[in-house]
Amino acid sequence: MMKIFVIAKPNAGEERVEKIDETHFRIAVKEPPKNGKANAAIVKALAGYFDVAPSRVKILKGATSKQKLIEIS
Repeated sequence: MMKIFVIAKPNAGEERVEKIDETHFRIAVKEPPKNGKANAAIVKALAGYFDVAPSRVKILKGATSKQKLIEIS
């Protein structure tokens, strides 16, 4: 299990996961930050990046913020 810090960029032109260091990431998603769409896209992008099921990616803090704490189990 690991925890990472994420800076989210919704409404981006392209989807991208950028590693800043071991625990910090910048994630751009196309979805808008409405009705949890951007959060769902971030979970999906991280699941793909770490090669785990989306159900193993959890937003612990910052669901309504650009800065998030995410747990990957």
